[in-house]
Amino acid sequence: MSRSIMTYHAPDISALARSLKRELDERTEKPGHVELLNILSRAAGFRNFQHLRAAQAAGERLAMPSPPAAPVDHVRVEAALRCFDGQGRLSRWPAKTSLQQLCLWALWARIPAEREFDEKAISGLLRDLHLFGDHALLRREMVNQRLLFRTQDCKVYRRIEQRPPAEAIALLKSLGGARARE
Repeated sequence: MSRSIMTYHAPDISALARSLKRELDERTEKPGHVELLNILSRAAGFRNFQHLRAAQAAGERLAMPSPPAAPVDHVRVEAALRCFDGQGRLSRWPAKTSLQQLCLWALWARIPAEREFDEKAISGLLRDLHLFGDHALLRREMVNQRLLFRTQDCKVYRRIEQRPPAEAIALLKSLGGARARE
């Protein structure tokens, strides 16, 4: 039987580690190969490995249940908002990593869901969403931050479906309001 390559995505590595530890602590014996697949699948929010495999075959993107919402840091949201112009385009790349991550969520939200792009198409889309002329930086960082999926040959890009954090949702609402006022 041939093996098919499957992607594995867990949006919160801390929740993944807790889930794995809990499952392994309940066992007296080491789990076998198939049981390890089931444990990893459950830790990523699936019922078992068969559910994960069926979801991937159907193209679904299921994520782990979100942890309780953290309070929104409105100062950080305002700082990120200053990086955008009136049309919601990213006008400058922030120096702080935490602001970069927050700004990338605003770009992620404007990428069509469940659609595949080649490198030229995703670069063109990102080029239209910013003003500082480095779409390659944005594309690379979105892949690094697990907001975009990229095949190993870099030919296909797809938005990774997931729930944005509370601060990103607040930023998206503020940007939506700014665009509505224009």
